[in-house]
Amino acid sequence: MAADRRIVIENCAIATVDGHDTEYASGHVVLAGHRIESLGAGRAPEGLENVVRRIDASGHLVTPGLINTHHHFYQWITRGLATDHNLFDWLVALYPVWARIDEPMVRAAAQGSLAMMARGGVTTAMDHHYVFPHGSGDLSGAIIGAARDMGVRFTLARGSMDRGEKDGGLPPDFAVETLDGALAATEETVRKHHDSSFDAMTQVAVAPCSPFSVSTELLRDGAQLARRLGVRLHTHGSETVEEEKFCHESFGMGPTDYFESTGWLGEDVWMAHCVHMNDSDIAAFARSRTGVAHCPSSNARLAAGIARVPDMLAAGVPVGLGVDGTASNESGELHTELRNALLINRLGAHKERALNARQALRLGTYGGAQVLGRASETGSLEPGKLADLVLWKLDTLAHASIADPVTALVFGAAAPVTASFVNGRQIVEDGRLLTADEDAIARATRDEAQRLARIAAQG
Repeated sequence: MAADRRIVIENCAIATVDGHDTEYASGHVVLAGHRIESLGAGRAPEGLENVVRRIDASGHLVTPGLINTHHHFYQWITRGLATDHNLFDWLVALYPVWARIDEPMVRAAAQGSLAMMARGGVTTAMDHHYVFPHGSGDLSGAIIGAARDMGVRFTLARGSMDRGEKDGGLPPDFAVETLDGALAATEETVRKHHDSSFDAMTQVAVAPCSPFSVSTELLRDGAQLARRLGVRLHTHGSETVEEEKFCHESFGMGPTDYFESTGWLGEDVWMAHCVHMNDSDIAAFARSRTGVAHCPSSNARLAAGIARVPDMLAAGVPVGLGVDGTASNESGELHTELRNALLINRLGAHKERALNARQALRLGTYGGAQVLGRASETGSLEPGKLADLVLWKLDTLAHASIADPVTALVFGAAAPVTASFVNGRQIVEDGRLLTADEDAIARATRDEAQRLARIAAQG
């Protein structure tokens, strides 16, 4: 939308998630082009020019769009498998299947993953894709294209693995890359697709998979590559007790110390999970401003444990929320993670004081923006920031009797999304995507899942 064209949203509750947690019981938001121009209590100012649309948002809560900080889109077509496995056994069961993905499968899976998140209030998504079977096509291009078509702001964490079965890793050898090949392909992806501008719709991070599946050289050289190119770094870290044992046995130190030794702590780094962290680990993350993608549903699904999110927040660690791959979180949407982050952390040492509703909302919005390095652009509703926001309908049976709208959103059932805007463009209306055919995506994902299953069964 042109910069001088305005959309006015009025009569809504607003949770800005700004630095003061400013909220309005009844207020307005004015969008001008792809930016938030103004917001505040009561109705919008009179005399605004070039207003192309007015939205009466009575009965709604307006929040920043949700921001997903960890995902594996390709897993959309392997949902519902290995449902009673821990992480290691789950990987053993599924890597032989994942090793046979190709470009049409990945495109359909990305469309399914993005559609489910977008219709549920996600405006910024990311994908950590690290499986590149030989001859599988342009997988990064397929994922980025799906996000572009959906209209979602997007970070591709271009992953890699160079430890196949012959080197003691889990993936089949034809599904991993060489050290030099992984670095070259990652650099090519960054140079081709990364946009560093304020309102960028596509960014790329350097993202070797995990200590289990990559060499020390790939971690170290990947960190150097990312910093040479000026992009962020992402990987899995401290997810299970088995990973901690592996690092001690292989490197003579725990995961955090190992990551630090390879250049993988810093304000340009975020790691998924971080479940098994001691006090010194948390202090190292806080000191270096290393971010965390908290994935409560996946951690519960795979029996990995409860991350110490309250302690991380108290120490100053940036923390966002992640769906994780939908082979370990079949719902595939981020609103569930607001609620599960709050509830699961109350099972930990801090009990009912672990997290409250507003902290959970902050994890899913501003915290995610911090983790992705975009807190100056999105994650809160403030004048000058990008027009990424969601209108949640809270006057139906599911929520109407809950007086506090933020409590209703976080503690209640998944709230209907009346409208979702990304960069000032509406992509969801009344819970349905405006930018894609959900039924066609459902058919494509079913067909590609069945094709993958047939290929995997043939070995």
